[in-house]
Amino acid sequence: MDSQAKKDYMELAFAEAKKAEAQDEVPIGAVIVAPDGKVIGRGYNRRELDQDATQHAEIIAIRQANQSLGTWRLEDCSLFVTLEPCPMCAGAIINARIKDVYFGALDPKAGAVGSVVDLFAVEKFNHHPHAIRGLYRDQASQLLKAFFQKIRQRQKAAKANKKSGNN
Repeated sequence: MDSQAKKDYMELAFAEAKKAEAQDEVPIGAVIVAPDGKVIGRGYNRRELDQDATQHAEIIAIRQANQSLGTWRLEDCSLFVTLEPCPMCAGAIINARIKDVYFGALDPKAGAVGSVVDLFAVEKFNHHPHAIRGLYRDQASQLLKAFFQKIRQRQKAAKANKKSGNN
C-alpha cells in the first residue's frame, strides 16, 4: 500500500474520531479496508453514548466489515485506527484475522500492541497481525491530549462553581 493511500485511510480514521469527540466520547476512530482498497468498516468510540464497554472504534468497524463481507474472516484486510488497540480490540483483531494494523498514538496505559503487552506477538495464537505503529502519531496524540485537557478544564470549572455556590 502506498503512502498516499495510508494517509487517506488514516484521515478517514481521524474523521471518525472527530465524530466521537463531537459527542463527548474519547476521540478514537477506525476504518477497515478490503484488499481492493474499498472501506468496508468504520467506527468511533461510543462507550458513553451506548453505555456499553465493548463499543470501541475497532469493534464497531470489525462488526461493520463482517456484515459488509458476509463473513467473520477479514483476511487480507487492513485496519487503520487513531490509538493503539486495547486488549479487547487486539483480541478481536486477531480473531477476525486482520492482516495489517496501522495505528497512530501509543497507549501507555492500555496498549496491547507493544506498549503494555503485545498480543500480536503471542506465539501460541494462530494469527499474528502485522502492526505498523505510530502512523501520524503526533496528530493522533494531539487530538487525545486536547480532548482530555478540555475535560479537565470542564471539571475544574464545575468544581469552582460548586465551591462558590453557583450550582
